[in-house]
Amino acid sequence: MARQRVESRFLEMNVLSQLSHLRFGTEQVVEGAYAGRHRSRHAGGASEFREHRQYSAGDDVRWLDWKVLGRTGRSYVKVFEEETNLVATLVLDVSRSMLFGGRSARDTTGSKLDYGRYLCGALSHIITRDQDRCGLALAATSLDAFLPARTGSAHIEAVLDTLEGVQPVPDTNLATPLKDLFGRLRERGVLIVISDFLEEDLTALFSAIRLFRHRNFDVLLLHLLDPMERRLPEGPAYRFVDLEGGGSRVCSPNEVAALYERRFRRFLNGLRSVAVAAGCRYHLFSTSVPYVQNLKTLLVDKRG
Repeated sequence: MARQRVESRFLEMNVLSQLSHLRFGTEQVVEGAYAGRHRSRHAGGASEFREHRQYSAGDDVRWLDWKVLGRTGRSYVKVFEEETNLVATLVLDVSRSMLFGGRSARDTTGSKLDYGRYLCGALSHIITRDQDRCGLALAATSLDAFLPARTGSAHIEAVLDTLEGVQPVPDTNLATPLKDLFGRLRERGVLIVISDFLEEDLTALFSAIRLFRHRNFDVLLLHLLDPMERRLPEGPAYRFVDLEGGGSRVCSPNEVAALYERRFRRFLNGLRSVAVAAGCRYHLFSTSVPYVQNLKTLLVDKRG
């Protein structure tokens, strides 16, 4: 595999080096087009040869059929029956609520959005470095960007460029872009949704997510939470501003703190329950925890 030569603040290779012994794993049976390390839905013996497929950019050269190349001058890769590569699609929520925790509307440092972008950069690298394929979708009320799952350094550069160019959207309605994405994905694989899930209608959201589950996608929900969201700050009075609706209200946190905390706990518990009931893997990631540490909960040892 060619060495990835890409530069982006959202791909910290020096940090990710501590994860070099780990790989992304899936709990579901998956489909793919190339030889890999994941179980296939097709029947047959382990690593049983099935057919040849014409070589395309990004394919692992280890599976080139050199005899066919020497005889015909054409490049073909071997496709095996039982082991295929994983196809993962990252969906990043780019609504304005994800700006919470940032220094300002323009400086997103420390925000949930930046945390999500670091996760996307890291996951795209980890997933593709062993020739698995990874795609990216930016979503809020529509599918703002979509890069189909591929591998290779050129693709990772496109992913990172897309992450760098994110423009937050005023509202959130992930159900609509997820339904659009469902119509575009042709292979079963892994769907990874990275969001704060501050949705008006969770019923509509999970109706869209169940479309993927019914097609036997492995669905991971990475719920990003800033610690400051758990409770209101102490003080006589604050102006609270809605990052998406634009409205604001001045009130004393002491008057509403208990009610806020109860409702927020209810939101967290309800989201987790609905996610589990829908057959999703749910992970609550605090932005106060280094993203690399949270990533380890999604990875497995390559030697395992």
